[in-house]
Order: sequence, then structure tokens, then C-alpha cells
Amino acid sequence: MTPAAEVLGVRVHAVDRAGLLDRVSLLVSAGTPATVGYANVHVLNTAASEPGLRAFLNTLDLCYCDGNGVKWAARATGQAMPERMTGADWIWDFAARAEGQWRVFWVGGEPGVAEEAATRLRARHPGLVVATDHGFHDDVAPLLARINGFRPDILLVGMGTPVQERWVQRWRSALEVPVVWMLGATHDFVSGRVRRGPAWLHGNHEWLARLLVDPKRLWRRYLLGNTLFVGRVIIQRLWGEPRIPGP
Repeated sequence: MTPAAEVLGVRVHAVDRAGLLDRVSLLVSAGTPATVGYANVHVLNTAASEPGLRAFLNTLDLCYCDGNGVKWAARATGQAMPERMTGADWIWDFAARAEGQWRVFWVGGEPGVAEEAATRLRARHPGLVVATDHGFHDDVAPLLARINGFRPDILLVGMGTPVQERWVQRWRSALEVPVVWMLGATHDFVSGRVRRGPAWLHGNHEWLARLLVDPKRLWRRYLLGNTLFVGRVIIQRLWGEPRIPGP
């Protein structure tokens, strides 16, 4: 059983980057439908106001820490969280692990962006088998047929929160894929369409790096959202959260 922390009522598994890929490998090998997602400040703020999202996150087979804010919150409430892992960092380790072993389908972003990201991964890992599609389909049936026809071991879904979670919740039963993995806007960063900001900020203040790159779109999420998140964590520390049922 993977140890986990409870942050604002959401179970977040305490895994490091190597453990993340090891756990995914086990889920692929098991062959039964499994779903992987992540928690960061934006995800948990959204879940606080959307009970359906919060409930869905707590059904995930693996929900890992995607932000230093969540790592801080776990430790501030007396719980263990080894590290935060953003998709733009672990995707290269994932490509190395998948090369010659897993078939991958990546859906998300504007037309062509996921394919640009996949091309960059294949440049470093030529044996990587990956197909792509964009994330804007009025008729989902042809996309589902294409995904299932490709017979991937892992489906990467990047549509942003809460769209990707709603999409996966709606269509998971129709996807004949061992592991469906939600990874946000990773395709934008890997493709080079979106800059991550100054490299020296990534390790501890990724939110600030992203804010510097796109302040007009992200100021509310980070400046207001981070403040709200800290307040919620303080409340959890003082009064606690209802325990989450299950393992």
C-alpha cells in the first residue's frame, strides 16, 4: 500500500519520482483499468469548491504531488511528502522508461501541440512508440476509437483542471487502456510553445516562474489562489479535515 497524506480532503500519495514510475509500471503490468492524476494548489482549490472533483480525485489509483504548495501543506499538517513532480520534469524519465516497453497515446492541447511534444521526446528516445491527438473534439467517438485501435498501454490526457478530470471520469469506461494518466499542460512546455520561466525558479517557486511568463492569464490563479490555499491549510492544521475512506 502506497503511503499517502490528506491535503484539504484529497488523498495525495507520498511517492518520489522513481517511485512514481515504478508504481505506474506495476499498474500497466496488472492490466486492469487504473487512473493516475496529480494534486497541486490549483487542483486542490478547484476541488474545494467542486465536491464532484474532490470525490473523483479520491478514487484515483495514484495521485501524486505536483507542486511545492502541496508538499508544504502536507508537512505543515504533520504528514510526509517526499517531493513535488511536475510533468515537464518527469516526462523525460517517463519517455526513457516507456521506450521499447510501452505504447503511449497523448491527447491534449491545441491541434499539433501534443505531436510537437512527442517529436521532441522521440528525438531523444527514437524507440518511443507514441501517437497523439488534440484536446478539442466535439464528437469524441472517433477519438475513442482511434485511441482503442492504437492499443496503448498508457493514455496521457492533458486538458487542464477540471476539464481533464471531467473528461476522464466521463469516458474512462470506454477506454480500453490499462493506465489513463492526467498530466495537465505538459505538452505546452515540452513542445516549446510555452516557456517555463527562469530556470532558477523551477525548483522551489514554479508558480512564480509561470506567473512571470503569463501574468495576465495566471495572476488570479496564483496570487489569489495561493492566498486562499494557505488559509485553507491553516484551517486544516487547526481543526483538521474529515478522514477519507479507503486505503
